[in-house]
Amino acid sequence: MAIRGGAPRRTYAWITAHAPWSAWAWRNTTFTAAAIPAALPVLLGLTAIVAAPWPGALPLLLMLALGPLLTRLQRSRFRTLLDLDVLEVERKGARFTPLAVARWLRSEATWRQYGYHLLVSPLAAVAGALVVLAWAFGVAAAGVYGWFWILPADTRTPGWTGDYDAITVGGVLLLLTAPWFAALVTRLDSVAAASLLGPNRARELERRVEDLAESRAGVLDAADLERRRIERDLHDGAQQRLVALAMNLGIARATLPDLPAEAKAVIDEAHREAKEAIEELNSLVRGLHPAVLEDRGLDAALSGIAARAPFPVELTVDIGRRPGPTVEAVAYFVVSETLANVAKHARAERCRVHVVRDPAPEGPASEGPAPEEPAPDGSARGGDLLRITVSDDGVGGADPARGTGLVGLRKRVGSVDGTIMIESPLGGPTVITVELPCGL
Repeated sequence: MAIRGGAPRRTYAWITAHAPWSAWAWRNTTFTAAAIPAALPVLLGLTAIVAAPWPGALPLLLMLALGPLLTRLQRSRFRTLLDLDVLEVERKGARFTPLAVARWLRSEATWRQYGYHLLVSPLAAVAGALVVLAWAFGVAAAGVYGWFWILPADTRTPGWTGDYDAITVGGVLLLLTAPWFAALVTRLDSVAAASLLGPNRARELERRVEDLAESRAGVLDAADLERRRIERDLHDGAQQRLVALAMNLGIARATLPDLPAEAKAVIDEAHREAKEAIEELNSLVRGLHPAVLEDRGLDAALSGIAARAPFPVELTVDIGRRPGPTVEAVAYFVVSETLANVAKHARAERCRVHVVRDPAPEGPASEGPAPEEPAPDGSARGGDLLRITVSDDGVGGADPARGTGLVGLRKRVGSVDGTIMIESPLGGPTVITVELPCGL
């Protein structure tokens, strides 16, 4: 019979998928029933310990020794019957030395696994036995009329057939509820196994965060090295060729006075364009990675930016020990981009740039991780910071939502876990404060 219509068809499909004869019901029933043999060693050990307290030390030692085997058995049960992989806790180094065994016994992951074997596994076995009994009694009770007619006629009990109706209804209800009880047990067992047999989720997240931080630092370093390589290739290759071309054109213009006017005009135009190309290439090279930043540090590089600004810039740099090259590069581009934005939009007459490094506190107070305090944007910051403050007397009104300059600045600062705070009321002044962690 064809089922037409969207809702009736979905209802029929759902009922079929969750019926007592469905694959879903038998998979959950098989899984819960498999918990019974997996828990037998634990149940026998607990019985021996309770029955004989003093000799029970031997069963306890056997249970401790069988712990890894029971863990593998339970993982195999989840993987084979549910297609669920319970992650294994990684163990580094040797496994069978006394020190490794002592470390394993002290491990939090080990005792979480024993918590599953001693508490969850017996309860799952009891629930599995209840599921099996529910199926058995349901089948027997639902088919009570069949059993009645199978019996010889002289052994049938007259008058009892009225009670068979209630027994049949009870058996049908058992058959309908047994799959759902098995599904509930399966769900609870899966959650407990993921929490107790696998690695600690909080520590696993911490480890993944550390790995991601290390990989991101490697990517930033690789990108910085690539920028330096491109800058060096442009400076030593294309830029030198352009300089040589401009010199040859200048020599040709000076040593060939008898050329026609049209040829002189072409040489003059080519000479001017070559010099403009050199200037553009110089700007591009400085934008990639200025050589002075690597050779002489942040103070000299920022002095060059301040000298090229179209307005007076008061620069103060007090950083002491140089931070890492990646942090230096981000600080350089922060100041460069900020001054460029001031020149384009702020209509400022002067600007002030203050760069200072706040070292982590020394002495006994600096032992352990540096105390953290919330940054202006809500992120955490440590004690060793490179703080950059750029202020101008312009018209204000800087809004990251209305332009890509400040958005790009925020992204560049965020790439090294830095923070940025922008104060720019209408009418000015504008103050941009950037804090970069020097530990990167």
